[in-house]
Order: sequence, then C-alpha cells, then structure tokens
Amino acid sequence: MLSVVENHSLPRTAAFFDLDKTVIAKSSTLTFSKSFYRGGLISRRAALRTAYIQFVFLVGGADHDQMERMREYLSALCKGWNVAQVRELVAETLHDLIDPIIYDEAASLIEEHHAAGRDVVIVSTSGAEVVEPIGEMLGADRVVATRMVVGEDGCFTGEVEYYAYGPTKAEAIRALAESEGYDLARCYAYSDSATDIPMLEAVGHPHAVNPDRALRREATAREWPVLVFNRPVRLKQRLPEFRMPPRPTLMAAAAVGAAAATAGLVWYATRRRHRARAAALLAAG
Repeated sequence: MLSVVENHSLPRTAAFFDLDKTVIAKSSTLTFSKSFYRGGLISRRAALRTAYIQFVFLVGGADHDQMERMREYLSALCKGWNVAQVRELVAETLHDLIDPIIYDEAASLIEEHHAAGRDVVIVSTSGAEVVEPIGEMLGADRVVATRMVVGEDGCFTGEVEYYAYGPTKAEAIRALAESEGYDLARCYAYSDSATDIPMLEAVGHPHAVNPDRALRREATAREWPVLVFNRPVRLKQRLPEFRMPPRPTLMAAAAVGAAAATAGLVWYATRRRHRARAAALLAAG
C-alpha cells in the first residue's frame, strides 16, 4: 500500500507512469493499426507489419536500436496522414481497443496515488494523439508524449518535433517538477523498459513493472521494487459506475494543444484535476 494522504505544508508530488506494458498490456500506437487500416490510412501490408512489430514488442520488449527503427518506420508511415482523421479514428475506437488492455494493478495504483494527493502523469514515447485520450480515460492529470510536425495542410510531415524517449523523459519530468513544484525525491515512477532508467533515476521512488531483462538486472542491483502486472481488465468491470466520455468529449480531448502524432511525438497536457476533489481527499485524510 502507498503512503497516506500528504501534508498540505509539504511540496507537491506526482507519480509518473510509462504507458506501454506498464499501464496497458500492449503498444498504444501499434494497437490502433487495424483502425488506421480500416480508415484507409495504411495498407494491408503495413497493417500486417505493425502487427508483427507488436508481437516482437510484446514477446521481447525493445532495446534502444529497435526503438529507433520503430520510430523511423512509424514516422515515415504517418507522413501525409490527416490529423483530424487520426483524431477521429482514435476517438471512435479508443474504448474497444484500449479499455480491455488496461492493467488492473496499474489502475489501482493510479487511484491510490490520487487518493494520497499526488498528481498522475503519463509519460509515453507514443504520439500525443493516442496518449492524451488514454490519459483522459485513466484520469491522468498530465501527459508527456511524442509530438509530430503538422504542415499547413493539416497533415503530418513525417518529421518529429519532440521525441519522448530515454533521457528526454527525465528532462520532461524535471521541467514539470520545476513548473509544478514537485519534490522529485518524494515522487514515484513506473516503467517496464531499461530505456526508461533515466526517468526512474529522476525520482525518489522508482519501480520496475514487468521489467525487461536489462531493467530487471538494474532494479535488482539498485534494490528497486519489481512489480508484476498481469490482470488486464475493463475499467467498467472495476468500477460499475464508470462511463466512457461521449464521443464529442473524446474528440475535444484528443484535439487539445498542437496536433501531434500517432507515430510518436510529445507534448505536455496541462489539464488540471478539479482541486475541489483533491481538497476533499486531503481533508478526508
């Protein structure tokens, strides 16, 4: 169990979660490949290739070189995609594709961190057009994700504006800590990949979740807690009163901020939780 509700007099804290294979059981970007195929954005061959990449990712994870190749492939794949269409496809299929693969253990941790008065931040290499709606679904306070360049025609150029990967995740966390007043020594972080070691090192309470072999070795050497998440469950099953936001809300959430991409971009979503709720939780403690 996590610590109790935090004292008002102490600096603010947050819990930073990687997304793929940490909060959800698959790659968030690759999960939408069938939707993009049906929407005419990618060919059957590209859909099959992304399915294969997803399989490799799930079985063995991805090291630095594999992540770089994946980034290059996805960046080239999304060149010319209409941003509005991407947002629409994500909004239409979000519930069916993502809700069933959310780890029950991760959802419980998010709830516990919120109950303790901490912000929850999703930090993902996937594109903001995918990550932001997922963050909305999970009740995250902020999102850091990869951002693609969008041309004057409203389409992705294939260039990456910001890549949320490796050391840049740690830099983003430190920037958020400075702007939001987080005490990183009292913050938490969760990831499955050795590529996120810089992010885990940035906080006082790092956790390895379903770690790849390299991260498991590092976690063992540093005596970091190792967690096993293996129960994907629909949020509606966990919370009978849970309701997905109606489609217009999802569309608005996906459109917030600069248009960014499925192949991998990055952007801070500065949406704050209602402070009244937080105050009530703190008072209850």
